[in-house]
Amino acid sequence: MGLLQFSQRRRLPWLARSGKYPEAAGCELPAVFKAESAAGPGDQNLACHGCDADRQNPAPRTTGTRCLAMGLLAISIVRLLVTAPKHIMTSTRPIRALQRGLEVLHVLNQHNGATVSEVAAEIDLPRTTTYRILETLCHAGYAYRAISDERYRLTIMVRGLSDGFDDEAWVTQIARPYMYELTAELVWPIAIATLSGSSMLIRQTTDHRSPLAVEKRGPGFRVPMLGSASGIAYLAWCPREQQDALLDLLAKSKRPEDQAAANRKKVQEQLADTRRRGYSAWRRPRRVSDELSLSVPILAGERLLAALTIRFSSTAVPEAEALQRLLPRVKEVAQRIGEEFRAQGETLALPIATDSPQQASTPS
Repeated sequence: MGLLQFSQRRRLPWLARSGKYPEAAGCELPAVFKAESAAGPGDQNLACHGCDADRQNPAPRTTGTRCLAMGLLAISIVRLLVTAPKHIMTSTRPIRALQRGLEVLHVLNQHNGATVSEVAAEIDLPRTTTYRILETLCHAGYAYRAISDERYRLTIMVRGLSDGFDDEAWVTQIARPYMYELTAELVWPIAIATLSGSSMLIRQTTDHRSPLAVEKRGPGFRVPMLGSASGIAYLAWCPREQQDALLDLLAKSKRPEDQAAANRKKVQEQLADTRRRGYSAWRRPRRVSDELSLSVPILAGERLLAALTIRFSSTAVPEAEALQRLLPRVKEVAQRIGEEFRAQGETLALPIATDSPQQASTPS
């Protein structure tokens, strides 16, 4: 504030009243501009009593403009000083200490215990900093130091960090880049859906990336179990106990799209035929051209994760052509997603401690 040399006696009343610079109401005018404040912004006969240059060349008719310009500069500085904290608060710089702590957790997760030196070497940190991070994790209950081999290991509390991230969200995250790549190749929209109650919930789509998606669908859109390709695919590959429970639930439903579940024998024959073919198909009538959907399961070993579906116009792509050109690529991508899910699950399996946590007082 020393730059402006604010006066204690005069303020900026005409700026505050104008409404253009409301922040000027709480700021005091520099002493050099006291005469201008009294004269007002529109007076061209300003007498500048605070400028050294004007003392040497006293020409009140010509120096007023210069003082007005300097006054506007001072106003800009005042405005910057008033609004600067808002810009500072919007900083998005990452918290380096938190990043380092997460890196240490990752290293411990990848190894069955590690010493201070091993962790420090892997994340390129000084041993003293690494030791403090490890001891902080121990203090928080996420790690402990075994006396037997002086190695730090994770505790059961680490599993609680993943409670809010379910398998459906996990497989969707894995599938997203594969889906984008497949849409770029085939152009038609791709979607991944998982079971949610007695319907299928679309977790991710590429409708926004496909110029051929007439009806744009986004995450959160629901489709019926027996009225969609993804629902039939899920029912066909889910465990028999789950299948029976879902069909019982659908048979009790009052929704028109679930009424087919009343004929259990016919539905089970349809599901068995779907499983033999290796895919499900669903045709939805539309005014110009029917929409045809082909869906395949995403499996991690014997475990059913989701259904991957492609939608296209039956006029643009006849079903026979789609089975030869589109379906093999959808099956391939579904298999790759399942394999990556399984591989990540094995990699992220945490070596949880079984003995009681012990802490030492010095680093190894």
